[in-house]
Amino acid sequence: MNKKICIVYTHHKLGDLIWQLPYIKAISDHHDQKVDLVVRKKTQAKDILKDLNHINKIHYNEFRKGLAYWIDVFKLKKIFDLEKYDYVYILDKVNKPAIAAKLASIKNIIGPGFKNQKKWITVKNYLDEKDWKLNYSEQSQKLLKINSIIINDKFPDLEVNIERLKVGNDDLMIDGKKIAFGVDSFEDYKMWFEEDFIKLADLLHEKGLFDYIYLVCGPDKSNVAKKIINDSGKKYFIDCSNKDLIGVILAIKNSAFYIGNNSGPLNLSAALGVKTFGLIANDPVSELKYSKITPITPQDYKDDIWTRNREGMKKLKPDEVLNKIINNL
Repeated sequence: MNKKICIVYTHHKLGDLIWQLPYIKAISDHHDQKVDLVVRKKTQAKDILKDLNHINKIHYNEFRKGLAYWIDVFKLKKIFDLEKYDYVYILDKVNKPAIAAKLASIKNIIGPGFKNQKKWITVKNYLDEKDWKLNYSEQSQKLLKINSIIINDKFPDLEVNIERLKVGNDDLMIDGKKIAFGVDSFEDYKMWFEEDFIKLADLLHEKGLFDYIYLVCGPDKSNVAKKIINDSGKKYFIDCSNKDLIGVILAIKNSAFYIGNNSGPLNLSAALGVKTFGLIANDPVSELKYSKITPITPQDYKDDIWTRNREGMKKLKPDEVLNKIINNL
């Protein structure tokens, strides 16, 4: 009899979900079953993961604090009661899905077991409290290892049906060589400056490396794309700030390579198999070690630092960025 498997991931950032794709696939392979996911709606997982053959259903649930905490617990319990899962895997430290699974009488509840979560999971193998300091990928790797689940590939890989993405995005299907700039980030201190993107575009254009550049950013940072277009006076920029995630994926897949800030689209680009360059100056480049991203850092860069001042991104010079790109194409 087939077992029903559910994997819960509570973080809202797209990049964080992308990092978990290898471990979702490993759990599916371990059970030789398609799996269901429970994630936040903000991840837009139903759009971006639709074409992955090892994923069955995707449920959205919020993971709020305060008065809404128990509302979300019982919404999650309702999903578990309806689906009657045999296994629930929790890929982060949050208690809420473990509590909901316990209330739904799920027999196998597997999670990191940090702090109070260990009271609700059913396995005896869980992470040590010192593992709290590991990054999210390393925590999931250890969780699967101690539960005898083999990970065949630690690098995120995302398959998409291009024809599905083209619907409603004819304006992105322009002839010529395209590349993409990821010009925003959830954290402003990770953002390279607009004038530096403009200068890099000039240098790349002199080398004949593109005809058009997709400017990838969210609608809340549309001012960044508009500033680049207006200040440059160039017609080769394509503003993608009005595009949903489907349009962004299409733009990235249409690109010969992607250059961008450390953000969700950067991780998305690498997972999509596009040559990807990450602009890193203010945060640890070691976070990218389980990724196909080629990091570009300043000459005096030191790893494992956090500089929460955007001015630090000025240490990345356009001509040095160009050289790193040319040497890695």
